[in-house]
Amino acid sequence: MSEPTNAKPTPSKAQVFARRLLSTLLLWTVILVAMFCGNHYVSDGVFIVLVVFLALTGLVEFYALAEKRGLASFKISGVVGALLLMLGTFFHLTTKYFGINDSPARANDFETGFLILFVLGLCVRQFVSKSNTAGLVAISTTLFGLMYVPWLFNFIQKINFFSFAPGSPADAGKFFLLYFILITKFSDMGAYAVGSLIGKHKMIPRISPGKTWEGFFGAILVSTGASLAFVHFFGEKMVGMNYLHAVILGVILSITAVIGDLIESLFKREAGVKDSGALFPGIGGILDLLDSLLFNAPIMYLYLRHILTHP
Repeated sequence: MSEPTNAKPTPSKAQVFARRLLSTLLLWTVILVAMFCGNHYVSDGVFIVLVVFLALTGLVEFYALAEKRGLASFKISGVVGALLLMLGTFFHLTTKYFGINDSPARANDFETGFLILFVLGLCVRQFVSKSNTAGLVAISTTLFGLMYVPWLFNFIQKINFFSFAPGSPADAGKFFLLYFILITKFSDMGAYAVGSLIGKHKMIPRISPGKTWEGFFGAILVSTGASLAFVHFFGEKMVGMNYLHAVILGVILSITAVIGDLIESLFKREAGVKDSGALFPGIGGILDLLDSLLFNAPIMYLYLRHILTHP
């Protein structure tokens, strides 16, 4: 007879929620303390190290999901390319340290040129490959991974180092970054809390069985409420922000946060895994932490650049 195994009890929804909340709060507390430490050289240095670490780790997890799905990729090329992309953007956004006027266009032009060269480099990489016969798949998967994780996440840098008009509040970009992260994470918590309590109607069960329409509307409600509260207390630090923009952004960011979560759920389901990794208790991997932020970052940046600060 085989000996009985001691299976670990399945944690309750309340326990899972508490673990997710604690892990999220601890991580972002470290990041935000570093950002607002008062010394720009220290805060910017810690910021870029953390952003690069999160993006590269998330990219490695994505390539691992692709590998489980049987998709070839040039992992080393992708990771090296992501590192160069993020460091290059950081340099172009912080040229003020070198006496050069920085601008959003400077960083955007760099990224466009870099992506062109990256695609060309992937094709050359396939030319010299002696064993990989799935060139189209490898090039496509590697490029999509770079675009999905580090390129989208790179917009966080553009928010943090945004060039405001002279006379704007100091550290205005940091407050917009803090706002964007909090609203996105309140959307996640609202969806999980409301969905766990009263969720009955499934959204897309073939992709994410746990997502419900009740949770979706809970995400919108909680996110919008958090947006209004943040603007009430810190609105004077945020150029162009008012209660109308707070409602618009609260709704938009909560919807795209849910969509971003569903997109990663699709990838995990195809790969046959529950989490992208196991780095954070109750959350999973880095990609599980970033999924709702990835598409919200460019939306926040574009809203900031073309609506809030448009002349």
